[in-house]
Amino acid sequence: MSKENKFAKTRIPFDTGSGKADMYSLQKLEEMGYGKMEKLPFTIRVLLEAVLREYDGYAFTEDDINSLANYNAEDPQGEIPFKPSRVVLQDFTGVPAVVDLAALRSAMDRMGGPPTSINPKVPVDLVIDHSVQVDEFGQEYAFMHNVEKEFERNRERYEFLKWGQKAFDDFRVVPPGRGIVHQVNLEYLAKGAFAREEEDGSTIVYPDTLVGTDSHTTMINGLGILGWGVGGIEAEAAMLGQPIHMLVPKVVGMKLTGELREGVTATDLTLTVTEMLRKHGVVGKFVEFYGDGLSSMSLPDRATIANMSPEYGATMGFFPMDEEAMRYMRATGRDPEHVELVERYMKAQGLYHTEDMPDPEFSSTLELDLSTVETSLAGPKLPHDRITLPNMKSTFESSLTSDDPTMGFNLEQEKLANKGTFKNGQEMEMTHGDVVIAAITSCTNTSNPSVMLGAGIVAKKALEKGLEVPPYVKTSLAPGSRVVTEYLEEAGLTDYMDKLGFNLVGYGCTTCIGNSGPLPQPVEDAVKEGDLIVAGVLSGNRNFEGRIHPYVKANYLASPPLVVAYALAGTVDIDLEHEPVGQDKDGNDVYLRDIWPTTEEIAEHLDSAIRPELFEEQYGDIFESDEWDEIPVDGGELYEWKEDSTYIQEPPFFMDMGEEPDAITSIEDARALVKVGDSITTDHISPAGNIKEDSPAGEYLKDHGVEYADFNSYGSRRGNDRVMTRGTFANVRFKNQLAPGKEGGYTNYFPEDEITTIFDAATRYKEDDTPLVALAGKQYGTGSSRDWAAKGTDLLGVEAVIATSYERIHRSNLVGMGVLPLQFKEGESADALGLDGSEEFTIHLSDDLKAQDTVKVDAKKSNGETISFETECRIDTPVEIDYYRNGGILHYVLREYHRAEKNK
Repeated sequence: MSKENKFAKTRIPFDTGSGKADMYSLQKLEEMGYGKMEKLPFTIRVLLEAVLREYDGYAFTEDDINSLANYNAEDPQGEIPFKPSRVVLQDFTGVPAVVDLAALRSAMDRMGGPPTSINPKVPVDLVIDHSVQVDEFGQEYAFMHNVEKEFERNRERYEFLKWGQKAFDDFRVVPPGRGIVHQVNLEYLAKGAFAREEEDGSTIVYPDTLVGTDSHTTMINGLGILGWGVGGIEAEAAMLGQPIHMLVPKVVGMKLTGELREGVTATDLTLTVTEMLRKHGVVGKFVEFYGDGLSSMSLPDRATIANMSPEYGATMGFFPMDEEAMRYMRATGRDPEHVELVERYMKAQGLYHTEDMPDPEFSSTLELDLSTVETSLAGPKLPHDRITLPNMKSTFESSLTSDDPTMGFNLEQEKLANKGTFKNGQEMEMTHGDVVIAAITSCTNTSNPSVMLGAGIVAKKALEKGLEVPPYVKTSLAPGSRVVTEYLEEAGLTDYMDKLGFNLVGYGCTTCIGNSGPLPQPVEDAVKEGDLIVAGVLSGNRNFEGRIHPYVKANYLASPPLVVAYALAGTVDIDLEHEPVGQDKDGNDVYLRDIWPTTEEIAEHLDSAIRPELFEEQYGDIFESDEWDEIPVDGGELYEWKEDSTYIQEPPFFMDMGEEPDAITSIEDARALVKVGDSITTDHISPAGNIKEDSPAGEYLKDHGVEYADFNSYGSRRGNDRVMTRGTFANVRFKNQLAPGKEGGYTNYFPEDEITTIFDAATRYKEDDTPLVALAGKQYGTGSSRDWAAKGTDLLGVEAVIATSYERIHRSNLVGMGVLPLQFKEGESADALGLDGSEEFTIHLSDDLKAQDTVKVDAKKSNGETISFETECRIDTPVEIDYYRNGGILHYVLREYHRAEKNK
């Protein structure tokens, strides 16, 4: 039955303030006997509207509407389809997405279909923000130099994206140097609501919803917009009009009460929320914030918390739209007429939060009194390991000798006194804990004027007292948008930041993504000489092992003002609550409290920080730049692949693909390629940073005439499967238990009991026709929504992963690449079962495999003993079975498109 017949009466007219339009009314749905809307969490209401609007009785059914309208918070049931209104990409994940679209066009052409049938079906925006590196810093021309180097290094990638911008409809590209995708999204791209003209001339208004290929897409939840990060593979399917199929989620309510105390920042609150929610357990769940504490929170504060959803493990962290959201939209230069439409629609739809509303029914709740939040950092390896400021010194010192893999560095006692000598026209002694990177970077904080202005005030007060940053500290400022530098300039704080070395280095995700650039040679020499555990302090959201810089092992997340303070102190081995940051011009001790900004001082500048004129000026030409406009475009409907390119290659995913998929069969006599412990991140699996010269990827580049200085990063090479497959499991801190005592991409090639590189072993296994598996612990695949962590796994020949548990996006990505995710039964693990990884594995499958089936695995040891155990198939939904059977989601989409073209 069509939706016009069944739910026609839910489509009603309403006044937008500037004309008439229609909407699909949740209130009318309730009047038809479907649920009680005021009990539903706001996130579930938005999903319900999307299903109701798309209802066709086939892909979107009455059962889907029932699952959400009669939402059972304690035990949600069912699987629902969801079509987002739009998709956002950044260039590290966007380039491989566009490569896949280009490859799909080439495959469609080979299959005899029209290449242009492969085209985005929803609006897509790509923001180039992940490619700038901090090569130059601490001087006036750092920004200009870094941008020149960025275009020089990435010219080929940018030519490819320029082709995509021309070849595909509904595909826009924000050029380099304009800002970070999440802040550009928050300040400009986000609509709040869409008004779409139908074929009959009528207009439908509906919520702005999205998915993005960066896990921190969730930042937009701070504006009351439903959106979250997905793998590039899933995003590509959404771009091509495929619904995302998801289990109806549990929604955790986090009640916020009270107000932050004087001197406590939004970053401190965010790190506290992250710690609490990670402990509560919100992986795969929605989090929705409520309570009277929301009324004291600015929208940038909310966005800071929403941004960190991946770090607390949730699919998203949502703040409903309210008066503050409308104020922010007007203040950031949105068209007043459109803002009125958004406000009227949200109120008419019951999606607008007011304090007199009853609280929704949540799956579980927890509460935080904002007045209890303390000044905090997080680290040294995980973003949810919060440390209060007074405990920083003792925590760092204990971490040096701790053997805790997520908290410690396992140093021997005799190495605690190690020293290194910094020589650069002067000699200085360096020790464990010295800060060598102090970076105000990334989307988490630079969208928040209160903490950015706070950093400027700390710099001003410090300089007035005569404090200086030690010469071994690499300082940088990489805001999320040009608006930040405008308001810092207007506040008279830019000169102070510059004089401390926090000069503008670029607008992009720099240090947080591993684009911290090289350490000055004297610093690197001192670190190597003393084998020192040195530190990075950054205002970002990620500090995983090996991510920030290969020589910087201890990394701490902190607010921008604290980043400046630790830069001044020059060490994290200090109690800033009681020990001085430094000495003034007269030799008197200067404490953190002497230079810390007051709420009043920040408030003096806040009104000028968010003015519509600033945003209108900076976003008026957002899709243009002189350097970008000069890039030529080659090719038409089909991309002209270049065999000699080291950046862009046609991936092998769709080569020689048949029109029909093969049946699902057992995986027999497989070998383990890797065996790893808990909390293995996508950074461990597919690093984004430096490419080692002597690594398989480095050897490949040298063989193709690339000088070491031009290697660029793994992230920038994601359009080339030859580089990325060689880089899989190649993080310098990756610890494969099959190659004990070694760090990096090594394993045991078991037929010869030989330790070799993972890529070499995988190549030899492929020559032997030996399938591969990976064994893993808890939370496998945490971190960035990195599709190459799944693509590389697939291309190495890994056909199944058996883990204790998965992070949400990586599990989905594995299925999206046709890799089978299996999960040990509760209480079991590889170690508990006595598996050391040397076994031969047979995984019993058949073509009638069902979602969440029990799958038997036999592991045969070299002595003939067989360990048999049962696993849970983590293909979670029926449609994912179709994806797996087809070899991946894009294979499925391509066959569906080709079938549709043949039947025309």
